Amino acid sequence: MSLTDTAARPARKILPDEAPHVLVVDDDRRLRELLARFLGDNGYRVTTAANAAEADLRLGNLVFDAIVLDVMMPGENGFDFARRFRVASAVPILMLTARADGKDRINGLEIGVDDYLAKPFEPRELLLRLGNILKRTAIADTASASARPDFVRFGPFIYGLARGELRKGEETIRLTEREREILTMLAERAGEVVPREELAAQGSAANDRTVDVQMNRLRRKIERDQADPLYLQTVRGVGYRLITDRA
Repeated sequence: MSLTDTAARPARKILPDEAPHVLVVDDDRRLRELLARFLGDNGYRVTTAANAAEADLRLGNLVFDAIVLDVMMPGENGFDFARRFRVASAVPILMLTARADGKDRINGLEIGVDDYLAKPFEPRELLLRLGNILKRTAIADTASASARPDFVRFGPFIYGLARGELRKGEETIRLTEREREILTMLAERAGEVVPREELAAQGSAANDRTVDVQMNRLRRKIERDQADPLYLQTVRGVGYRLITDRA
């Protein structure tokens, strides 16, 4: 079987929200489309990006379970993108490359890439490798989740840590990936002060000013009075804390 076999198939059905969501990053438009259709036919929700800049935009607005990443791209290459991304996120990465050089494979694994697949490849192998990555991640997430609460409540809000979902009654409050990272860190240590430097270290732009900007955006979505926040509180000179109903 080859990816070209999927080209003539009819449009796939809409997949449920709980289906794994994969970001495919490759500058080859034809390959992106074929991968999107093939993975969609096999139970994945798929979003695509043509380069690292587009990938950053997708990651800023959507939550992904895995990334399929090409090495050779114009602008920022796959290695540099993976290195920068891994500082901020543990979302698994399956890297694609046209090179057979073992040094490239070692380089990718040292950066923190979870698996590596050389082009050309069998679609079934891609599917198996992606499935294995997600299984390993699910096991690790289960172990990690056992040490933290499933959700926290603060005022009219409920934040589910597993899905990174913020709700106010029946309304789902839209969060960017960076806002979700910050809120999760605060929720995991509800009532405790989380240093600004620690929050910054989890972001792709690791500086205190970025954390302050993201916190202001979160407050606009949560606080009634941003000048006198009830939940997302500043501890001057140290960091932030989330005041929950349980804290």
